[in-house]
Amino acid sequence: MTRLAILSDIHGNLPGLEAIIEDMAQFQPDHVISAGDQINAGPFSAQVMARLYEIGATMIRGNHEYYLLEYNTPREPESRRDWPTWPLLMEQLAGRWYNMIAAMPNELTLYYPDGPPIRVMHRLPGNVWNSLHWLSSDEDVRAKLAGVKEPTVIAGHYHLPFEKRVDGWQVLNPGSVGLPMDGLRDASYLILDSTGEGWLPTFRRVPVDLDSLYAEFERQRYVEKCGVIGYLIVQQFKTARTVFAAFEQWRIKTHPGAESSIELVDEFLASGEMWNNLSAAYKYNEHL
Repeated sequence: MTRLAILSDIHGNLPGLEAIIEDMAQFQPDHVISAGDQINAGPFSAQVMARLYEIGATMIRGNHEYYLLEYNTPREPESRRDWPTWPLLMEQLAGRWYNMIAAMPNELTLYYPDGPPIRVMHRLPGNVWNSLHWLSSDEDVRAKLAGVKEPTVIAGHYHLPFEKRVDGWQVLNPGSVGLPMDGLRDASYLILDSTGEGWLPTFRRVPVDLDSLYAEFERQRYVEKCGVIGYLIVQQFKTARTVFAAFEQWRIKTHPGAESSIELVDEFLASGEMWNNLSAAYKYNEHL
């Protein structure tokens, strides 16, 4: 029986990755697959790449790998130009890890003798900028997976674990190792066991001590260097919510025309309006 460990969206969170590695040891997976966004946001991007390489994981690119590779090139999207995190990320990953990311595949097809083929991608076939999530309709799944022959599809990006079955497809998101977005700070990943005719998922949540993550942010003077964007990133780790998008929704409604600032972010966090400004896909665990 083939057993796989499926990871995604580590986002430079080494303590989260180490917690997952420790937890999955009890399952003794035959191989580890990482479905993109290994890097960025968290302060340990180089260390995460080194650790994944050390355990022999197979990795694909996500949109954050693209952000790195497009930085300071004509391909760089206008919306991400001049983001203050890119120079830090380039400094961390220049050389060996940059070159490895440049040569990563965008997608994988896994072939094992005791289970049907598996398509692994960060978002959608040929498209790292769009994705499926737990609220996607059956019609949306059919449209976005048209042409995908593999019956099991793994996609990350939304940072929310789910399983959806539509027609002959089994769509799985392992959730996020490094930056959960459902209000729970526990790292998330997936154990996948072959049954001969299909794949049986076991979703895992693992507690993580993030003190060393926050200490590294401080050591790197992350907020000092990256300003309000860096501050919002740190708050996403602390709240396990999509603070970026929720803050922008709140700012536009309550302070139209106001510039983003750390003081304004603090006002938003103190307002109790986080839940009301989350998009529908991220309205998980309201009690938190």
